[in-house]
Amino acid sequence: MNATDTVDPVTTDLIRDIYGAVPPELAEGLDRLLSAAPQSASSPADLWDETDVVLITYADQIRSPTASPLQTLRQFLSRHGLHNQLACVHLLPFCPFTSDDGFSVVDYLAVDPHSGDWDDIRGLGEDFDLMFDLVLNHSSKQHQWFQRFIAGDPEFEDFYVTADPAADLSAVIRPRSLPLLTSFDSPGGTRHVWTTFSDDQVDLNYANPRVMLAMIETLIQYARDGARIIRLDAIAFLWKQIGTSCVHLPQTHAAVRLMRHVMDRVAPGTLILTETNVPHRENISYFGHGDDEAHMVYQFSLPPLLLDAVHSGDTSIIQSWLQSLETPSPQTTFFNFTASHDGVGVRPLEGLVPDQRLGQLVDTVRRHGGRVNMRAHADGSESPYELNITYLDAVADRNEVSAPEHSRRFLATQAIMLAMQGVPAVYFHSLVGTPNDQPGVVASGQNRRINRHKYEARELESALAQSDSLQRRVFKGYGRLLEIRRGQSAFHPAATQDVIDLGGDGLLCLRRTAADGSAITVVANLTDQPRRVPPEPLGLASDLESADGFDLLAQESINNDQPLSLRPFQVRWITLGDRRSSAWSESSTEAGSLNASDPHSDWQARRRAIF
Repeated sequence: MNATDTVDPVTTDLIRDIYGAVPPELAEGLDRLLSAAPQSASSPADLWDETDVVLITYADQIRSPTASPLQTLRQFLSRHGLHNQLACVHLLPFCPFTSDDGFSVVDYLAVDPHSGDWDDIRGLGEDFDLMFDLVLNHSSKQHQWFQRFIAGDPEFEDFYVTADPAADLSAVIRPRSLPLLTSFDSPGGTRHVWTTFSDDQVDLNYANPRVMLAMIETLIQYARDGARIIRLDAIAFLWKQIGTSCVHLPQTHAAVRLMRHVMDRVAPGTLILTETNVPHRENISYFGHGDDEAHMVYQFSLPPLLLDAVHSGDTSIIQSWLQSLETPSPQTTFFNFTASHDGVGVRPLEGLVPDQRLGQLVDTVRRHGGRVNMRAHADGSESPYELNITYLDAVADRNEVSAPEHSRRFLATQAIMLAMQGVPAVYFHSLVGTPNDQPGVVASGQNRRINRHKYEARELESALAQSDSLQRRVFKGYGRLLEIRRGQSAFHPAATQDVIDLGGDGLLCLRRTAADGSAITVVANLTDQPRRVPPEPLGLASDLESADGFDLLAQESINNDQPLSLRPFQVRWITLGDRRSSAWSESSTEAGSLNASDPHSDWQARRRAIF
């Protein structure tokens, strides 16, 4: 039987887009996977809504002597009522690993026993939707696949990418200033293995269709294990072809299309998120045609653009960028964030911010105690790749500003991010106001550890309990932003976003409008001086009888006939009419006593039916 006879025509065409032919082992494997899919399964009518906020965290983020880290994390989130403010928890790689804090995977289908087990993950999934990482560009060199490959096992021949060190690899775009090839001894002699990120992270060879099948099987298993969202880590580097940049190659996009197609058939409703820390136009290319590649892409330009605006006092660049944003279909949206386990990437500023402004931002980060990771170029030169610093310390120097001012500056950036079109994601250390972890950098020798502090439970609770401390102010303020946000239909990811030009540096304004007509106008002052905005550009009541507005954050009425006042680093979320929030209070949030129902219970029930 011909290989093309074992799989449907759509899948066959997608395979040909990658390989130019239909490898029988891949066709037969995919036919087996697709044939086992429930025929009646269908995607949820709505892929997301305004309650969708993702928490980014390590599985071993919080430790205690009486429970596993995963159990301790769940207890912390429940104790502080965060199940009423967050919809989804992104567990950064939780598999056994050998380096890079989880991104050198030893076993894709196991849970690192230092974090917990699958029962712990399923328990967390009872309170939250879950997001997993598929670290698919590379594995650890300790993975059994690589061990068998390097031992000469014919079953794993060509499982990893090798190259002749004499080959011209100068066109390859590098994310780090490390050797591209690493030599390993094998029974057949020295093998030079492609290592894009480090000598412990060996690149899988997707030109071998058996590798493609193995990773698609892993993708499906993650959905069966409870992942609503799956992040394709470092996907841009997937396909290697000497003589090219080895980034965003057509085969890489075709691989994403194949994965999306299979998941839509086998696990409908599972969302694919691509991670490509590159210039904006390259990043959004992973939307494809709007229904065939990623459901979501990271908004990588947002974190450095916000920092640039805060420190330059000039919002014209971020405003222009916001005006350019669009998604190709209702099945796509942005994944908005300001901080993650990585540093703040600066490649996404290419073509947006002049080199001089980038240099000023790099200098500011260093003054605030941050570090800078560099990347190598073909001519031997280097340039900044990412800024390593907590986002809290990136917005202000804690040695120069008071805790109240510091928290206001930081929360202003978060209020803007949370209000933008898309699904927002909050890094754990932003939520709890963690400072730069300088001892972690010194102990590890890794700049990224500055934003990866692991807490003891008592240490964290003590820091959050200190009256008027910066960490407590950030944590309580963030909780309030999240609680107010979740009740606003204008913050649905599909709600329209219009940018309003207020004609002044340091001011930023956008309006979100939901399908039901409800709207929120977001006005921000990203300067250290008070500002007044005339009512005409805002147009808050242009089509309504009432001229009254209400600021959800300040909890105060707005007279739309009068200039709008803005304190330094103040953000206003303005609705029409008095929609005073009564769901949040300091005491109820601390006690975790909010009684909101789980907005994703129906979705989770449908998901259980699928599997």
